[in-house]
Amino acid sequence: MRSIPESLATTQQFSSRLDLVGVKRVAIVPAYNEAACIASVIDEIRSVDPDVEIVVIDDGSTDATGPVAARNGAEVVRLPYNLGIGGAVQTGYQYARAHGFDIAIQIDGDGQHDPAELPKLLEPILRHEADLVVGSRFAGSTSGYRGSILRRVGIQIFAHVVSLIARQRVTDTTSGFRAANRRAIRLFAADYPHDYPEVEATVLVHRHKLTMVEVPVAMRTRASGRSSINAFRSVYYMVKVMLALFVGLFRRYATPLHEE
Repeated sequence: MRSIPESLATTQQFSSRLDLVGVKRVAIVPAYNEAACIASVIDEIRSVDPDVEIVVIDDGSTDATGPVAARNGAEVVRLPYNLGIGGAVQTGYQYARAHGFDIAIQIDGDGQHDPAELPKLLEPILRHEADLVVGSRFAGSTSGYRGSILRRVGIQIFAHVVSLIARQRVTDTTSGFRAANRRAIRLFAADYPHDYPEVEATVLVHRHKLTMVEVPVAMRTRASGRSSINAFRSVYYMVKVMLALFVGLFRRYATPLHEE
């Protein structure tokens, strides 16, 4: 947890570095049974950007995730049962579209994403250089990521395949730390992959002719709980996503209409 002086310094740096006057933005926080850390996630986001609206998508949690988030000042959308990360994230984008936000930021509810990295995600959008910005663990010169061998191999395979499909270098297709402008919000509100969505969403962006860039970010270990992806599910994940990418090559996509 940051001390108060460090938090104030971060907020001042955030405000001075970015021109956010008149930019309506929301942080989408998908969360499933994250009562132990959701309050600190909300507080950390607000300490960096006090003007961002925070909406927690409570994905059918069986603990107090929703009530804790509400007590800490977040808007809460509670899903009646667990839809999975794709359904929760799409619900967040539907919320962003319905409420007219200019930028939507995805931040996981488990504490892995550091809100201090937000300026890196927002700058390309504010400069109109990208529709979607992805925080990559591997885009920099060094990576502190320490996942299992199987998971690291899977990430590398996805990166190579998606890079070929998108015809641009992609290093981190499984990152859920993202920022989207109105065009990407509109796309994801209407069409977002479920189950294990990030890899397919990256291809979706390319097929709809939106611009995506990666920026290097540092990520942390989970603040609580454990990942739902074990060794067996990692294999299932890789097979399922590879099949989905193959099928997606033959799917007809319509380019989103420009806003009036």
